[in-house]
Amino acid sequence: MASRLLLLAVAASAAIVTRRDYASDDPLTACPGYTASNVVKTASGLTADLALAGEACNVYGSDLQNLTLEVSYDTETRLHVKIQDAANSVYQIPSSVFPRPSSGGSDEAASALKFNYTESPFSFTVSRSDSGEVLFDTSAASLVFESQYLRLRTKLPESPSLYGLGEHSDPFMLNTTNYIRTFWSQDAYGVPEGSNLYGNHPVYYEHRESGTHGVFFLNSDGMDIMINNTAESGQYLEYNTLGGVLDFYFVSGPSPVEVAQQYADIVGLPAMMPYWGFGFHNCRYGYQDVFDVAEAVYNYSQAAIPLETMWTDIDYMYLRRVFSLDPDRFPLHKMRELVDYLHAHNQHYVVMVDPAVAYQDFPASLQRGIDDNVFLLRANGSVWRGVVWPGVTVFPDWFSANISNYWNNEFSLFFSPENGVDIDALWIDMNEPSDFPCYFPCDNPDASAVGYPPDPPAVRSPPRALPGFPCDFQPEGCPNTTAVRSVEIRDGTPRSHFGHLTLSPRQAEGQALGLPGRDLLFPKYAIHNKAAYEDSWNAAEGGISNKTVNTDVIHQNGMAMYDTHNLYGSMMSVASHEAMLQRRPTARPMIITRSTFAGAGAKVGHWLGDNLSSWDHYRLAIRSMMAFASVYQVPMVGADTCGFGDNTTEQLCARWAALGAFSPFFRVHNDLGSISQELYRWNATTVAGQKFIGIRYRLLDYVYTALRAQTVDGTPMVNPLFYVYPQDKSTWALDLQYFLGPSLLVAPVTEENSTTVDVYLPDDVFYDWYTGEQVVGDGKNVTVTDQDWTDLPLYLRGGVIVPLRAESAMTTTELRTKPFEILIPVGKDGKASGNLYLDDGVSLEQAGTSDVLFSYADGVLTVNGTFGYTAESPKIANVTLLGVGSGSMTVQVDKPLTEAFTVEVVKT
Repeated sequence: MASRLLLLAVAASAAIVTRRDYASDDPLTACPGYTASNVVKTASGLTADLALAGEACNVYGSDLQNLTLEVSYDTETRLHVKIQDAANSVYQIPSSVFPRPSSGGSDEAASALKFNYTESPFSFTVSRSDSGEVLFDTSAASLVFESQYLRLRTKLPESPSLYGLGEHSDPFMLNTTNYIRTFWSQDAYGVPEGSNLYGNHPVYYEHRESGTHGVFFLNSDGMDIMINNTAESGQYLEYNTLGGVLDFYFVSGPSPVEVAQQYADIVGLPAMMPYWGFGFHNCRYGYQDVFDVAEAVYNYSQAAIPLETMWTDIDYMYLRRVFSLDPDRFPLHKMRELVDYLHAHNQHYVVMVDPAVAYQDFPASLQRGIDDNVFLLRANGSVWRGVVWPGVTVFPDWFSANISNYWNNEFSLFFSPENGVDIDALWIDMNEPSDFPCYFPCDNPDASAVGYPPDPPAVRSPPRALPGFPCDFQPEGCPNTTAVRSVEIRDGTPRSHFGHLTLSPRQAEGQALGLPGRDLLFPKYAIHNKAAYEDSWNAAEGGISNKTVNTDVIHQNGMAMYDTHNLYGSMMSVASHEAMLQRRPTARPMIITRSTFAGAGAKVGHWLGDNLSSWDHYRLAIRSMMAFASVYQVPMVGADTCGFGDNTTEQLCARWAALGAFSPFFRVHNDLGSISQELYRWNATTVAGQKFIGIRYRLLDYVYTALRAQTVDGTPMVNPLFYVYPQDKSTWALDLQYFLGPSLLVAPVTEENSTTVDVYLPDDVFYDWYTGEQVVGDGKNVTVTDQDWTDLPLYLRGGVIVPLRAESAMTTTELRTKPFEILIPVGKDGKASGNLYLDDGVSLEQAGTSDVLFSYADGVLTVNGTFGYTAESPKIANVTLLGVGSGSMTVQVDKPLTEAFTVEVVKT
């Protein structure tokens, strides 16, 4: 959850691109670049030395005299180019945080990409081997490699089609003039456009008529990536970083989907999520007590809206302190009764955990962490203190030697199935890390903590009867019971210094831990970080440390927050994944995080942060979801449905409930000060919830199968239209409609008070989801009218078979007992194919799985594949054919999915 404060930083002006066009007053003009020598070529790449080619310019730091170049043809479609300091002292992302893909496994002769270089001044190009088309050309400007600043520029074609460079709220196809993307994690309430947000994914895909390629920059330091087109320099993209090395991976595609698959080979394939995770989730910040939470569960059931998982925000904590329960409003025995109720009804429960630990004697998590020496420290050995929701806090050092044992132990104690809160999944937040009320230099956190934590709400008895819930949840209470003893809370502030806490000296040079002697608080180059009051304050005024942990804090392994800041959220994700796994060693962990770095999808999913209840953010939910699922390889993604901040409306929430049903992660959530927006609150949202959760659940195995495919080879489960129709230029900029899975085209109404929407249909055959009517696309917009608040246009792409459950259900457990209907939307050629993946939905190691292949031609459906999953006795009840004759036809089948068979759908 974000700070919810209208901080000064919010009022900061929009990013202004610093000129980088060789104006006479630009000091970078004097930078001499480098000269290559000692070039050694092999079949799989080359190495070279790079020496400064003239007098150092020392603009934002000290120019490094000697660099090394390493080029590796990793695969036939991937090229790796790395420029680093010869002494190996400049910081590089540890392989323990970002495991590197294998290198040098191919050779230049077999590669789809070709590396060429110019010796002096050194520059390089990456081109396609078959056509010679240049994809990346650094001759656009001299290479600058300083102690606290790197600059590398590449030429681009005019008006390029670029995607990625997240996390941001900007258009899906990026602006190409006067545009800047800043990479520096911040607590970004309201997810403003033109701003750095929670996560960092320094990868872009460029789509051309000749094909698509991808460029990934493996660097976690703060950076600006500038895209511009000027008379002096033409079209270009420029990297400006505060440190690190120039570590690039290029992938050749040539299709957009292949680029996504090849990127997954670099950052890691996404994690498989539990089947139930695709159910409908509900939360809000501001539930008064456990009765309020239980009442929401009850009301969903009464409204016949399927609720799979109930979530609780930080309300459950004692004074907002992690690993604690409010003994008056969320007492342990009632929390356990709530969880038992949910589990008995095949539902699930999730709570939030923040990284910052309250600097208080209660709970004992602080003292245990101090005993284990797992918190970030100041130079004098005292713990580094900031301010978050509970007031003064300390922050885990994810590089500390004992962090896994500490984090695992806290989870084992607090989330114990026997005597704790037995959660089913995890929600982690504030992990940029956020230190939002304590402005830099945050040297008096006690003063900044005034007003934190906020006062808790009133304590009350159960306000009304909740039939079916335990007697503790009823106004009359439980008869003949002994009062439950309250938790003993000893509130007190620990001392400020602990003798055993010492900061290890920075390790020896030559280990890629970071150059010594840098100004870690006040770099000379100012990135455009919007957490600072003004962009320029990110230099001399220390703005990069504003609202976060100070960047001069040194980890226990010798690295500095200056270099690792952008990794904090992903490192918490990895630690939390391990902690959840040790609680339930055989079950897939589901963790939803706010802050991410490249590769985060291998462990976690992502919700899109603290959005607002507005039509702009309703539209933003589409393009942000597409970016994470199809570009960044984080497919378990979705926005807070109906919006988090501000007040929603019945119309907006009904539209959003429909839209949210077609995102991988589907949760309603809103803010403390906003009106309630559970879907049962209005008639239209109730109808929309029932209708579209029903459609979602019928499609759940189709969606689950699409996720499975992405976890196997990186094929995106959500696709922009240009991924499917890359030659159709009209699709390249579309970001208000998309494919969920390979077949389902989602095209919502996106304007307030509108009942029409223009849907672009490429040159292909489609079918109306609701009627089965064939709609022939011819590369034009089709205006769909009469779309009430509870309507959303859906189409099936011809040629892709869709497995459906024959009917919906109130829980995913019940859903798994329903038979299948196989929907065959025939393609232009009269054929269709598809597949269905089945497993038990939760286990890391499966006892048996089914991968069923469907193909249709000449009136016959052929069912083949493997049939190892037999629990719940899956079977096909009927087959529905679309596109034959004047409409559709359904054939009853009643065949178990235990072996191959054929069905004659059309009698010959």
